[in-house]
Amino acid sequence: MTFFCRTLRRAGGDGASLAVRRNGPQPVHAALRTAIACVGLGVATACTGSLFQSKAAPSSVYLLSADLGTRATSPAGLTIPSVAGPLAADLAVLRPRIRKGLESDRIAVLYPDRRLDYFAAARWSGPLDQVLQDLAIQAFHSAAHLRNVSAEASAFASGYWLELEVTDFQAEYASAASAPTIHVGLLARVGRAGDRQVLASFEASSRQPAVGNRLTAIVDAYERAVDGALAEIVANTTHTLAGALEHR
Repeated sequence: MTFFCRTLRRAGGDGASLAVRRNGPQPVHAALRTAIACVGLGVATACTGSLFQSKAAPSSVYLLSADLGTRATSPAGLTIPSVAGPLAADLAVLRPRIRKGLESDRIAVLYPDRRLDYFAAARWSGPLDQVLQDLAIQAFHSAAHLRNVSAEASAFASGYWLELEVTDFQAEYASAASAPTIHVGLLARVGRAGDRQVLASFEASSRQPAVGNRLTAIVDAYERAVDGALAEIVANTTHTLAGALEHR
């Protein structure tokens, strides 16, 4: 069809034949150009949709808080010393060290085959080291009687320091059909800044079952497990500091 039309044009002068070409069926190459343009428009529309109209569900952000006064269970055999006034101790809570796989703002889940994963579309309010440091300070403010508790980057900025290592901070499933149990495990060291001496080392562990397999119930169990572990940390640290001040 294209060759026939070009032949008529070279023969020249025949306006009727040109009129037939203009008014007749659209040439193949013109139709192809139109089809390509339509396809290109469709691709552009699809790309624009994927960039600016994401169908991914936004993440829910969960904020934990430490409340040793109402939720925490007292550790077996441990009580926080009762004193007339605050202990004359300034404690720096260092940024915790986090076990590999837990060092992010994602909410970890451990399956029966020991496979570590994370809940979809859910995260903590910050990286876990920052979250735990803040929770530890809240716990000391609510339950301990120290002159000052603060977050420090250095172990030697205050009179005493507390270093935490997070070994467990995950929801553990015994089976796919059951609700998980939250496991929070901490290692702690308390030291004196002046001579860099470690005064005590201890562990704290807490397990709390979630009442349901919903994120709200799971986060609630996380808070109870955190409170239980931090109650042990606060009690042991306060005992250690009280003894250090007595024998100073």
